Order: sequence, then structure tokens, then C-alpha cells
Amino acid sequence: MNRSIAEMRNLGPATARMLAEVDIDGEDALRRLGAVEAYHRLKFRFGRHVTLLALYAMEAALRDRDWRSLEPAVRDDLRKAARGP
Repeated sequence: MNRSIAEMRNLGPATARMLAEVDIDGEDALRRLGAVEAYHRLKFRFGRHVTLLALYAMEAALRDRDWRSLEPAVRDDLRKAARGP
């Protein structure tokens, strides 16, 4: 099922608008790219207006969990992946 971004947990209308501006228009597109690549696209387009919380929220949305429930190790892995090599 390809839910809209705004229907996903943790992601509201503002995030949905931002993601649409970087050609991520639904759950399938977000899942295909992954949270880290989506975060990179948002950072490139919106700069410092996008924080690590957006990365956590997108990853948790893909897992259908509240972003605050992501384990510290998962957050660390996401941070490292977002930073790159």
C-alpha cells in the first residue's frame, strides 16, 4: 500500500511538502530510497532547516514506530550513515 507521506507515523504535512519537493511523494518512494538518502536530499534542498530528527522520524516511519523509540544504536548507525564515509 502506497500511503501518502502525511499518513505515515511521525511525518506530517510540512514534512510531506518538503519530501514532495525532492520527488519523494509517498511511502513506496521513501522506502525505495531509504531514510538516509531522503535525508541527504532534504539537506541538499533545505540546508540547516533539516535536522537529524527528520532522519530519525523517517526511519521510524518506515518501521511504523514512534521516532523516540529508536534504540540508541540505531540512531548512531543513522548518524554515521548520514555523515558518509
